[in-house]
Amino acid sequence: MAATADIIVRDPEILHGTPVFRGTRVPVKALFDTLEAGETLEGFFEGFPTVSREMAVAALEQAQDLLASKS
Repeated sequence: MAATADIIVRDPEILHGTPVFRGTRVPVKALFDTLEAGETLEGFFEGFPTVSREMAVAALEQAQDLLASKS
């Protein structure tokens, strides 16, 4: 699996620096908003087909690691 640093990018030229999935204009927040709304990962992929499963899982794993290190 690719490193999360390779998957999530912040570029002031893309959505004013909002973290997005590399190679897309899809904000990472869209993944969390979709899941928070009760949708499935498959539902997210239907809405954002340019994001791969590997990319989404890596973003979720990074969030899990950050939350675990804060406790």
